[in-house]
Amino acid sequence: MKLNRKLRMGMVGGGPGAFIGEVHRKAARMDGGIELVAGAFDINPRKSKQMGRELGLNPKRVYRNYKEMIERELKLPESDRIDFVSVTTPNNWHFPIARDFLNAGFHVMCEKPMTFNVKEAKALQKIVKRSRKVFGLLHNYTGYPMVKLARDMVRGGDLGKIRKIVVQYPQGWLSTPLERTGHMQASWRTDPKQSGAAGCMGDIGTHAENLSEYITGLKITNICADLTTFVKGRRLDDDGNCLLRFNNGARGILHASQVSIGEENGLAIWVYGEAKSLEWHQEHPNYLYVKEPNGPVQVWSRGNEYVAARSPAAARATRLPFGHPEAFFEAFANIYCNFADTLRARLARTKPDKLALDFPNVDDGVRGMLFIDSVLASTKSKQKWTKMKK
Repeated sequence: MKLNRKLRMGMVGGGPGAFIGEVHRKAARMDGGIELVAGAFDINPRKSKQMGRELGLNPKRVYRNYKEMIERELKLPESDRIDFVSVTTPNNWHFPIARDFLNAGFHVMCEKPMTFNVKEAKALQKIVKRSRKVFGLLHNYTGYPMVKLARDMVRGGDLGKIRKIVVQYPQGWLSTPLERTGHMQASWRTDPKQSGAAGCMGDIGTHAENLSEYITGLKITNICADLTTFVKGRRLDDDGNCLLRFNNGARGILHASQVSIGEENGLAIWVYGEAKSLEWHQEHPNYLYVKEPNGPVQVWSRGNEYVAARSPAAARATRLPFGHPEAFFEAFANIYCNFADTLRARLARTKPDKLALDFPNVDDGVRGMLFIDSVLASTKSKQKWTKMKK
């Protein structure tokens, strides 16, 4: 049996002025298989209603808060109520919202970092497994076709045994105390009550951690971290540097910063094996560079048949022919596409395509929170190395 209808999506967060909520909405509707039908968009009910009007939603399905949303959606016939909810709030709300929707029988897509702390992450992991609901986590950079190609090359042995991984994510937008100007995105990200115990390392350092483990299939085992808060009066870190050890003996360097003036979104990764190496840059995402000891640099270009031949996952994540750039929104949409296809299979009681299962899940979310916790422990420790927590 095939599910021949659009999935009905609800959203919590993403109200007026929110950046990431609008990205979610655009990405979810890109492939035409998802329709936003309900939401509780802001902690202020008036603003939630305003957002609903701007989106053209039925006013009866624009709610004052997420608890009302759950209660009233459950009263609707199963053929009308939402299939899943997207959680796009500040970090401190991720766990209670995801928990309550899962317990009410809804599937969930959640922004990262998954929860406020490790305790919540492990509790959510148990809830997801007990509920048997589909849970997706928006580590969007894993949605890029050339990242999927890199993963398939590394895991297919093209590079040989991996020796070293270098991953960075420099930004410069918080090089001044922007949070004191009323800037909404800066305000909550630098507030420990909303963001959690880590600032820069929780916001973008987790993307770097996730990318390194996704591409290589390796796990970080030990960390030597140094976090710094450069902007006077800021309550959370705005720069971090980590030495890493991986479970195959590989070594790594992870650098994340939000005070690197002039940098925009410089997420990049270098993976060095015994036979070859590769390099990928988020700001030039349609190209993957592969290098070998005695030959020219190979530039693999997204959308070509040779990419599809090497990586069916990269082919599935590609919408346009070569030479027509695909980037941020499309990567987001790829996460939604795989999540949605998996959910359709679940609703139709069929087995999902193996490629559709390629999206971050609750286990990746736990890894991210363990990484944050371990980095914080390491930067406070007098020991050189801190074992990655489990």
